[in-house]
Amino acid sequence: MNLRNDAQLIIEAAITSALPDNAVKKALEGENFSNGKLLLVAIGKAAWTMAEAACNILKNQIDDGIVITKYDHAKGELPHMHIYEAGHPVPDTNSILATEQAIRLVTGLSSNDTVLLLISGGGSALFEKPLIPLEMLEDLTKQLLASGANIVEINTIRKRLSAVKGGKFAKLCEPARVFSVVLSDIIGDPLDMIASGPAYPDTSTCDQAREILTKYGLKLPKEIEKLIDIEPPHHLTNVTTKITGSVTQLCEAAKTKCIELGYEPIVLTSSLSCEAREAGSFLSSIAKYYSNTNKSLAFIAGGETVVHVKGNGLGGRNQELALASAIGIADLKNVAIFSVGSDGTDGPTDAAGGYVDSNTQNVLESKGINIYRVLENNDAYHGLLACDGLIKTGPTGTNVNDLSVLLIKGKL
Repeated sequence: MNLRNDAQLIIEAAITSALPDNAVKKALEGENFSNGKLLLVAIGKAAWTMAEAACNILKNQIDDGIVITKYDHAKGELPHMHIYEAGHPVPDTNSILATEQAIRLVTGLSSNDTVLLLISGGGSALFEKPLIPLEMLEDLTKQLLASGANIVEINTIRKRLSAVKGGKFAKLCEPARVFSVVLSDIIGDPLDMIASGPAYPDTSTCDQAREILTKYGLKLPKEIEKLIDIEPPHHLTNVTTKITGSVTQLCEAAKTKCIELGYEPIVLTSSLSCEAREAGSFLSSIAKYYSNTNKSLAFIAGGETVVHVKGNGLGGRNQELALASAIGIADLKNVAIFSVGSDGTDGPTDAAGGYVDSNTQNVLESKGINIYRVLENNDAYHGLLACDGLIKTGPTGTNVNDLSVLLIKGKL
């Protein structure tokens, strides 16, 4: 009864289902780009894979293009494409330089031209031309990420401090048409929040932005205070948007693979949104209740948790969720919990997430490692490393939230 092997098979099946190739193909079916120039701009952690799919489908129709993705996520050259890698989750100088090139690309277009905009998660950091100094933006981004704010709250602030977010990039493309294909990485698929909505009208308000700043007690320079009160565009007339791929698809693929492996799957939710440790505790509580079952069960949850960073360790939300769950399943037989980011990167680490089972806590204790202390220092990476619990997939080419699964092997 190799739970680790089953976990790996479920992860592979789920991520494969969420790869953007077929999604991009479906989005482009029946579209006519024969009038004027066709320019491609791809942003996000899945940008290279989405651009590759578009190049294969449209072939020589694309006149020019730019791909902006995370470091080590580009997989080679693409025809007519200028490929840039930049910082994530905090924007850096390369983010700005690449974005400036994209702005130059779409400047001076006519109403006959089309900008094919391919958007995936991570675009908020990678596609950026800030209205404040970069070091100021970096500081605020780090504050937001450490505060426990969710992605919608973070992007509500980000778009007010940018020249391309909140529909502003679509305005820069006018009068050209923008055809936007979006790979969703946010629960509920809010188009104005995915990559901070560079080509979608903003639905948030300045009052909401201020409430977020107050909620998390963020310290702001005067330059930011002034920008918070400027509304991004609330109406766009030159944009067509198609959304493709989501965390629901990720959960359904995991469910199908669980059935193949002999588990009875239960999808708990595709909108998990809470502290990572709370989610881990919740899954371990389910494990305790069902641990004596004769059936093999799989409890599946998709979504995106948050971590309120207090320590100075290394980790990510999926690693923290997994390690936190190890406490509750200690000494339960034939139980495992894993959690992974579909993009293959969890926090500022080379791991996609973490795997724990009934023996994890005992293994760590035998090495003198206390899980509670590790979690307090937000150092799940090194905790999981010590018990061979890190899951490493490398960059996957997609980004549709996270997948967390509890596996219970029945007695029969």
